[in-house]
Amino acid sequence: MSDHTTFATTRLPAQPTGTAPDGSAVRVLLNLAGGSMAHFGLLAGETSHAVAHRSVEEVWYVVAGRGELWRRQAEQEEVVALEQGVCVTLPRGTHFQFRASPTEAVSVVAVTIPRWPGDGEAQIVPGRWVHSANQKQPP
Repeated sequence: MSDHTTFATTRLPAQPTGTAPDGSAVRVLLNLAGGSMAHFGLLAGETSHAVAHRSVEEVWYVVAGRGELWRRQAEQEEVVALEQGVCVTLPRGTHFQFRASPTEAVSVVAVTIPRWPGDGEAQIVPGRWVHSANQKQPP
């Protein structure tokens, strides 16, 4: 990540820079004082852990592939199709889980507001599907 006091430029790393708390492959991009950006992906057939964020919210934009996103807040619950061009929000505290289609990987760029605070931000919660992420080679 960059120092947020100066402007910066980067490219999407060729390989994942880590594993997100939900088990998806993550490529960290850049950040500023008010937010951060990263690329997340699952291989075909993979499913993330279900998580909820303690203090941040996110906006996701699907850049490639297909999959599904489950999200729940109190009594509101839905599954939305993920495909290139879809943009979704994950307000703080939302329980969510995503999965790639059985035949196609899914790639998402996410903006986190405020910026990702580090370990302990995401908590594992009961999900809709059985997780399988991070059991194969990363996308």
